[in-house]
Amino acid sequence: MTLATQITVLRILLIPVFVLFAVYYGAGVAAGEPQEWQRWAAVGTFVLAAVTDAFDGMVARRFGQESRLGALLDPIADKGLLLTAVITLSVSDWNRTLPLWFPVLVIARDAVIVLGCVVMRFAHDHLEVRPTFAGKAATALQMVAIAWTMLQLPGLEYPVWAAGAFTLVSGAEYVVRGVAQLTHQETKRSS
Repeated sequence: MTLATQITVLRILLIPVFVLFAVYYGAGVAAGEPQEWQRWAAVGTFVLAAVTDAFDGMVARRFGQESRLGALLDPIADKGLLLTAVITLSVSDWNRTLPLWFPVLVIARDAVIVLGCVVMRFAHDHLEVRPTFAGKAATALQMVAIAWTMLQLPGLEYPVWAAGAFTLVSGAEYVVRGVAQLTHQETKRSS
């Protein structure tokens, strides 16, 4: 297993550690006895996991350690961290939490994208997925909303609504692109 893949595995292993600290902090808030060290441990774990995302890609490219396993595990680690944080910070009793509609929107968009990829793969044995500006902005804004929540900053509704809007737009873009690819493939086959 390459160093880059080991870093990706570390990111996956950090996900339950983040959840543990976040849930325990939320339980402390609910009991009226929040332990700030738990919140900061959750923040630190999340930041460490996010940093390893950039680091594993850099190591893989710089040292030629790109592998099929790494290519498979990297998006699982990315989505696992993001979705786990969104869900955890929506259902935990932090002083400021993400609204419940937010994880529903994020999960629904990702489920539609995955379902579309499966359909494209089986229907045409061809899958072309390119990230869009809205998709990248949605991911970045979701990270901002998560950070805003963990840092317990006022005005959480602003980054959450911005992330929600870009998440919705990017989901619609991926659906439109997928339908266009399916239509194009069908047209090519019938010609």
